Amino acid sequence: MVKVLRSFVRGPLEPHITGFAEHLLRQGYTQSSAEQHVCFLAHLDRWMRAEGVGLDGLTRPVIERYLEKRCAAGYVEYRSLKALRPLLDYLAPLGVLPVEEDDPPDPVEDLPGRYHDYLIHERGLTEGTTRGYVDLVRPFVATRLHGEVLDLAGITAGDVTGFVLSACLGRVVGSAKLIVCALRSLLRWLHLTRQVPTSLASAVPPVAGWRLSSLPKGLEPGELRRLLGACDRRTPTGRRDYAILLLLSRLGLRAGEVARLGLDDIDWRRGEITIVGKAGAVRVNGSSDPPP
Repeated sequence: MVKVLRSFVRGPLEPHITGFAEHLLRQGYTQSSAEQHVCFLAHLDRWMRAEGVGLDGLTRPVIERYLEKRCAAGYVEYRSLKALRPLLDYLAPLGVLPVEEDDPPDPVEDLPGRYHDYLIHERGLTEGTTRGYVDLVRPFVATRLHGEVLDLAGITAGDVTGFVLSACLGRVVGSAKLIVCALRSLLRWLHLTRQVPTSLASAVPPVAGWRLSSLPKGLEPGELRRLLGACDRRTPTGRRDYAILLLLSRLGLRAGEVARLGLDDIDWRRGEITIVGKAGAVRVNGSSDPPP
């Protein structure tokens, strides 16, 4: 149950705040998210009471005036009409809001809004997860806006691939994977609802993030001892292999650096090895003195 402090909501919204909080939970909002909405509406309630505005006067210009005041006060969240949409949608069927002519819906917001409802009601996702999916696919929806109409039927595999390459550029693997996951989900929904003739989910390219793409882990001491013990040092080949493994394990040399070593690179008296690395860089292992 959402905690509602009535001492903070004593204006025009007081009769509706509890019902609105319960409505949010039924819509799939988490308790934490619902409580944040209630705190936001408590601020709106105080402003309405101070300005003498009732619910019958909560018109679009009045709402915009309130949001301007909220922005000017330094608030960084709940600063747009979108933040008030859950409350307005709850109050509208109750007949307490002023009757206004509806503006034509913004296609870039209308389609993600319907996708949002699908994820909540049909897929059972939480509000936080749903909001993340919607925010990730909205830029793709915007690319389909031609004039005032969304061209969904004309989406091609090339459009999908091009968007992914552009949206994922410079992102870490985890962030890029979220984008492609959300885009596949949107494309499946568009096909499921017959807004596109064929499913293009398979056209979304995968993100290269393999499990072994990072640096490999080093051997444990016991594993290294067993590996060295496998070299038959009674034979020339075994002694060679043993020396190579020691260079790799104790000095941390690269395979190419070991392969380039010659007898002249070893100073037997001083116990030093001159190593030619990448781009011809030279370093000496075994002594802090510079090479002669």
